[in-house]
Amino acid sequence: MTQVRNLEEKTIASETIFEGRVVRLQIDRVELPDGGTSTREIVKHPGAVSVLAVTEENKLVMVRQFRKPLEKTILEIPAGKLEAGENPADCAMRELEEETGYRAEKIEHVVSFYTSPGFADEYLHIYRANGLSKGEARLDQDEFVELVELTLDECLERIAAGEICDAKTVAAVYLWQNQVLRGRSV
Repeated sequence: MTQVRNLEEKTIASETIFEGRVVRLQIDRVELPDGGTSTREIVKHPGAVSVLAVTEENKLVMVRQFRKPLEKTILEIPAGKLEAGENPADCAMRELEEETGYRAEKIEHVVSFYTSPGFADEYLHIYRANGLSKGEARLDQDEFVELVELTLDECLERIAAGEICDAKTVAAVYLWQNQVLRGRSV
């Protein structure tokens, strides 16, 4: 029988070194499993949602926007940060409409995951939107996006070309592809 080793790190001290609108950065001093000590740089994030929305024409609803950390414009599925105490499904409905103008009759949870557990605690939820109807986008004052609708094949081509390159969107496209291959609607 294999003995399970304790891999947990005990926090000795924690210092917040930056607190912004979206993230907080902290440095934790930890005791390692072998008794030694080290530091961990941790990004605290309130969590986020993203929306896999496929139109009746079988096109994925996306936005093209400039991402400053990458210094380039990329294609993404609609997404946004959770507000304090906000239900993720409500946030998904809100973000879909704000960014794209589309409304969904129904929203369904698909999967949730940590985006970068090596340094951040962001937990992202992907929802599938069903029963889409077109309306008007209501972007935030500092938000500039272009609505884009692509077929599955076009999405796969954009992944290969590096234009779709963020984890949530790549995951959503492959979830959609898996559903298509299994003969199920998204």
